[in-house]
Amino acid sequence: MDPKMIIQAAAVVALASLVFAIIRRQFIYRQDQGTDEMKKLAGAIQDGAMAFLKKEYSWLCVFVSIVAVALYVGLGEEGQGASTAACFIYGAVSSALAGFIGMRVATRSAVRTTEAAKTSLGKALTVAFSSGAVMGFTVVGLGLLGVSVLTLYFQPPAGSEAATTDWIKPIFGFSFGASSIALFARVGGGIFTKAADVGADLVGKVESNMPEDDPRNPATIADNVGDNVGDVAGMGADLFESYVGAIIASMALGLTTVGAGGNTTVAFYPVALATIGIIASMIGTFVVRTNDESKISSVLTRGLLVASAIFVGGTIALAMIPEIATELATAASAKGLWGITGVWAVTGAVWVGLLLGLLIGHITEYYTSEEKKPARQIAEQSETGTATNIIHGLAIGMESCAAPMALIAFGTLAAYSLADIYGVAIAAVGMLSTLGISLGVDAYGPVADNAGGLAEMSDCEPEVRQRTDKLDAVGNTTAAIGKGFAIGSAALTALALFYTYRQEIMGARGGEEFVIDLLNVDVIVGLFLGGTCAFLFSSLTMKAVGRAAQKMITEVRRQLPGILSGENEPDPGTCVKISTEAALKEMILPGVLAVTVPVAVGKFISAEALGGLLAGALVTGVLFAIFMANSGGAWDNAKKYIESGVHGGKGSPAHKASVVGDTVGDPFKDTSGPSLNILVKLMCIVAVVFVPLFV
Repeated sequence: MDPKMIIQAAAVVALASLVFAIIRRQFIYRQDQGTDEMKKLAGAIQDGAMAFLKKEYSWLCVFVSIVAVALYVGLGEEGQGASTAACFIYGAVSSALAGFIGMRVATRSAVRTTEAAKTSLGKALTVAFSSGAVMGFTVVGLGLLGVSVLTLYFQPPAGSEAATTDWIKPIFGFSFGASSIALFARVGGGIFTKAADVGADLVGKVESNMPEDDPRNPATIADNVGDNVGDVAGMGADLFESYVGAIIASMALGLTTVGAGGNTTVAFYPVALATIGIIASMIGTFVVRTNDESKISSVLTRGLLVASAIFVGGTIALAMIPEIATELATAASAKGLWGITGVWAVTGAVWVGLLLGLLIGHITEYYTSEEKKPARQIAEQSETGTATNIIHGLAIGMESCAAPMALIAFGTLAAYSLADIYGVAIAAVGMLSTLGISLGVDAYGPVADNAGGLAEMSDCEPEVRQRTDKLDAVGNTTAAIGKGFAIGSAALTALALFYTYRQEIMGARGGEEFVIDLLNVDVIVGLFLGGTCAFLFSSLTMKAVGRAAQKMITEVRRQLPGILSGENEPDPGTCVKISTEAALKEMILPGVLAVTVPVAVGKFISAEALGGLLAGALVTGVLFAIFMANSGGAWDNAKKYIESGVHGGKGSPAHKASVVGDTVGDPFKDTSGPSLNILVKLMCIVAVVFVPLFV
């Protein structure tokens, strides 16, 4: 089989994915927007979200321009500076575009979900999930299209005397650009949303006994804007970079370690997997529908399982093609695992990744769902006050690290035993193969949350808010599962990039062996510095949320007396402005840290020290990301469990304690935690791209 056919087919399916997203978007836009009051409130949220995104992207244009120039100058001697810089810009634009499209559709879907909830739960679910699907299929479509187009452009013709592996090096710039935008989008969006959320909750719920999303609370609009810029635009950019990073890393390993530059079918196998995954995800979306509120979670899971089953069938069909089977057999280790060798060893590594993603999602659901024991234990602890709520929430988050890390460890071992380091990389692609539907399941949550806010602010019938709350409760869990997918794939992708970094250093040193030796003092120094990065990064982002929240709390306290007395109308514009300015200012330092630290360590200490840095950042970053994401999700759903009427219900001392716990967990799960997996991969990508500077 001509390997170029795989890339061409991938480009066609990527375009089909974008068309599918457009069709879903048109379905959403045909739905009723409800009353004039609902339209007015939705318009305020849309305007606030778009204003923030435009300002954020204008700032990021400056960053992208500076880094592109640095790439052009720094890598110019290798003859790849211009190509890498161009790919970097392409990746940054694609990542930003994915976030922009997803958020634009999400802000227009929420009001339609609210109106649909007046009819039935099933209709509301369909609208909200369609919005998530637009996000999902835009991300995979733009990601796979970018990889395909760049591969077709850079790959030398068959039989060419051009260097056999160097052609893929500029494409790492595409992943670098995507990761850079993702980090800023996650950090900036996370600071925005959590500053507004903390201000709205602490002053509105705790101090003033207001219900959630009370229209009198001036921070309510900013809170709803934040759901979109953080959990939609930020999350879309986050998983876009995870997706393209996994594909490109495994392509590079297929070229450099398996195919020795000649076996391009091995290099393009990840692209074939992504192509099958998109088709499987499209089919899976059609089974996501129900009117039974008790089956919302199960029907979303059913969509994922259907897509996963179709994907498995597709990998089997791929393995049955003689040309592919013969060439993939070279990627399997000589020993294999449990007697599995040849093409089935590589296919088995893909299945390991897919299964690993599903299991991590299941564990995340256990630790964060309001229907499970951990969240209910936190709710019970809230009866004795805020301190016990926070203590137990922290303990649950720490406990939740054990099972996912054990799974990642054994999954890595199994994938490596099946197909060496290529198996580890291809397992990451398998984990993200059905991202089209898994991101749709994830991204529907913020839409449901906004729909509930609009129902409250526009004074809809109580049953409307009840239906949107059912969607929102499940959305909290699916959002946590999405973060689990991102973190798990980050670990596997970072390992693949780590090995790619080693290969690039060896190539730059003329084939000299490159060893990360724990007895080497440079490696030890790097480990310490890398382990510190996750803590320092989390500190910067947490303090940023705290400073922004202080300003928000002060502003809400200033406005509320006049609002409650009837003298003044709420001024949400000032609150949106506070969150916007704080987010744009505070996102710079964490983002610059992620790019400059690897370059500084590699340039001024040694390449070995940079290897230690990447290893230290990987271990602490993944652990801290799981801990923060799961503890935050558990705190959130513990609060929602109390609001269902247990332990005194809304307004009770236990509820107030749970609100404080949830507020502490907000920056954990929506700012610092999900940003850490991007930090780990971005540092690895920076190391790979700037290798010429270190040797």
